[in-house]
Amino acid sequence: MRFCAHLTLFLGFLLISPHSYAAESLSPASSVSAASAAAAPTAAAAPTDKTAYIEAQVVEGNKASQIEAHGNVEMQQGTQKVFADHMIYDQKTGDLYADGSVRVEQPNGSAKGPDLKMNTNTHVSEMTTPAFEIQQNQKTSHGNALSMHSTGPSYYVYDHATYTTCPAGNDDWLLHMSEFDMDRAAQIGTVHNAWIDFEGVPILYTPWASFPLDGARHTGFLAPVYGSTSTGGIELTVPFYLNIAPNFDYTVALRDMTKRGKLIMNEFRFQEADSYGVINYDKMPNDHLANAPREHTTVMARENLGGGFSTTLNLNRVSDDNYFRDLSVAVGDVAQTQLLNEGVLSYSGGWLTGSVRAQTFQTIQDTLGDVAIPYQRMPQINLSAQKTLNDTSLSMVNEYVDFRHPTMVEGQRLVLYPSVTYSLLNDPGFYMKPKFGVNYTQYEMGVNNSTNIPNITRTLPIFSLDSGMTFERDMKLGEGEYVQTLEPRVYYVKIPYQNQDTIPLFDTTQAALSFPQMFSENRFYGNDQIGDANMVTTGLTTRLIDGVGGIERLNIGVAERYSLSMPQIAPDANLKSDILLSIGGKLTKSITLSSLFDYNPNEKYTTSGSVTASYKPEIGKLLNLGYNFTQDIVTPTNDTRQADISAQWPLFWHWNVVSRLSYDLQQNVTTVKLIGLEYNQSCWTLRLVAEQFWYSVTTSNNATFIQLELNDLVAVGTSNPLADLKFYIPGYTKLNDPKFNPVSTPGTVSP
Repeated sequence: MRFCAHLTLFLGFLLISPHSYAAESLSPASSVSAASAAAAPTAAAAPTDKTAYIEAQVVEGNKASQIEAHGNVEMQQGTQKVFADHMIYDQKTGDLYADGSVRVEQPNGSAKGPDLKMNTNTHVSEMTTPAFEIQQNQKTSHGNALSMHSTGPSYYVYDHATYTTCPAGNDDWLLHMSEFDMDRAAQIGTVHNAWIDFEGVPILYTPWASFPLDGARHTGFLAPVYGSTSTGGIELTVPFYLNIAPNFDYTVALRDMTKRGKLIMNEFRFQEADSYGVINYDKMPNDHLANAPREHTTVMARENLGGGFSTTLNLNRVSDDNYFRDLSVAVGDVAQTQLLNEGVLSYSGGWLTGSVRAQTFQTIQDTLGDVAIPYQRMPQINLSAQKTLNDTSLSMVNEYVDFRHPTMVEGQRLVLYPSVTYSLLNDPGFYMKPKFGVNYTQYEMGVNNSTNIPNITRTLPIFSLDSGMTFERDMKLGEGEYVQTLEPRVYYVKIPYQNQDTIPLFDTTQAALSFPQMFSENRFYGNDQIGDANMVTTGLTTRLIDGVGGIERLNIGVAERYSLSMPQIAPDANLKSDILLSIGGKLTKSITLSSLFDYNPNEKYTTSGSVTASYKPEIGKLLNLGYNFTQDIVTPTNDTRQADISAQWPLFWHWNVVSRLSYDLQQNVTTVKLIGLEYNQSCWTLRLVAEQFWYSVTTSNNATFIQLELNDLVAVGTSNPLADLKFYIPGYTKLNDPKFNPVSTPGTVSP
């Protein structure tokens, strides 16, 4: 197996520094006091990292080149210090012998033992029963060995060694090695007969393993992954990592599922100075339940060609519609209905941007109903330009698309949209920006034109005026000082009517009402429909900003759109749109609120709303509450009401609960259930998680996760529980992440 790179903190620590040389400026002395011995080098030549300093209660010169020191002996050479009760040092041969409470200190750690033999010229050294401690990146680890010996300046051997990141005296887990070889020149460590004891129980073993001492990638087996799902049964995944080159690597994993069989997963990654990418290919030769082979392929790559040009490739394919439902445990995969496949050539040159795109989709059909197949863009060409001259902004947006479809009418669309925007007023407190443009659209129909739609040309002038003001005032609430803003905004758009009934809807739908959409020109997404408009949108926003930290404590926004004349394209029964109201902000240090309501003033009822509140008083304490609804007074059966709660909270001792519950109040069904427990000790974390999510009204998937993470060494257990916890519980915190430093006990990195 291949251990985590953080293990190199232990393996990379030199018990005896290779930068140890013979003393050059220390003269023998007889019965010299500690103070005199320490001061002697100051009268000699300038010190270097080869200079040895010896301080002790008694320093004696027994021979011409030999020094013997007794009592609180300290020898310093470079950044290394050696402490002992007794020390003999030969300046001529470089031999050093120390005994009695020997301690070797270096900037990144220390080692203790009863005796030490070292030659500062050849770097050959020995220490019996060393106990070592390493400090790096605010973390402490330690271990023991029966003996240590080095055969040169860069090769060390530890016999019968143990290692752990647990605090001293609390060795919940230990890595045992009958032999550890450390080659500092090649930066490779090798262990023999290595196993991990967790609470006295062996959980992993390997007869041999090698890994990098400097944290670089290294070929070898990764930790196995265990799991269980209702669709696949009990499963085991064994990954192998291959370090091909500094910028290429490859991982192959065998995932064995008791119900379905073996899935071979492959991942190839590359990264150059101007390019990067990932290729995944998963293959199941025969699914026992489906009685068919299964495949999944993804390719994601990007390259900077220079001169403003770049390319992007994004390919996604599955062998059948049920692949994700049968083989994936991530709700994000299961919910997919359209898999994007596209290649893009882009250009960005300051005022000029453009792209050429070829885009198709693989449509994943649902068992309960047909999923519409979208149009292919083969190709889509975009070219945009924007120049600013004083207070005038000139813009040109151009698009050409060839839409293709297996059954629906095909066609080519050309859009030319030049516009000019002039800033009548533009200062921090007031702005007014009129804009005028002409949208020219041309269609040429292709095959599948069963209704004989003619070629179409459409020319529409578009005028808009965007204006707003910002007022500020200082105010005091309780003990706090704040800045309150008042920001009125008025947006007007005028587009004449033109009959567009015969134009196919290649990529266009009516836009849902939202704050950005209310202050935009078109009531539709896409270019096939341009809604006629003689509309005014008024909006008002007020913010309460903390005067000390600049945090937005409260944000209230309201907006409504008025039609001065009834639109003829997608007409509404009323000239007034719904009123949008949003309330949110970081109300306190612990409470965050976000909400949006859609109120119909004509029928006098709220058509939709959503509220999300989050309470997070400290790291590891989190409670999210959410509720959203829609109402249809014409067809009440279309109403929706959904409630959601998720949490991460400490229970007792070191136990924490993680949970997520999503409930459809209208259908009286649970859509997502997740419950889990985390046990966080100073040097390890145990996660137990069970989840159920529904990807149709009648079908769900159940999964269980068990993971034991030994800090800075290895994680053993089921696949990505952390990914699911972060997905289902917004704001989830990985409690043993060292960046939080939640405890002060030396050597601990988690509560």
